[in-house]
Amino acid sequence: MSQKEKVQEDFSVDTLEKPLNEIVLYNDDVNTFDHVINTLMYACDHSPEQAEQCSIIVHYKGKCTVKTGDYEDLEPRCTILLDAGLSAEIV
Repeated sequence: MSQKEKVQEDFSVDTLEKPLNEIVLYNDDVNTFDHVINTLMYACDHSPEQAEQCSIIVHYKGKCTVKTGDYEDLEPRCTILLDAGLSAEIV
């Protein structure tokens, strides 16, 4: 087995063992851009630029995946978003 095949095989096994979840943030007519940006920086460890880009995507597209990872990591982050008055869910 070549090194490339081994790496692909290892990746496939990891993907099956640890399914990733996503936090999806939804648009609303209540929260300001500044509030969304600041909350994303705090809850999801976004840079200011990343948080601003996500807030713009949410505004124009209606939703945006703002964080991907294991459910155990995402659950408290999503709770922070919800407690801040944002509309989000883990999918």
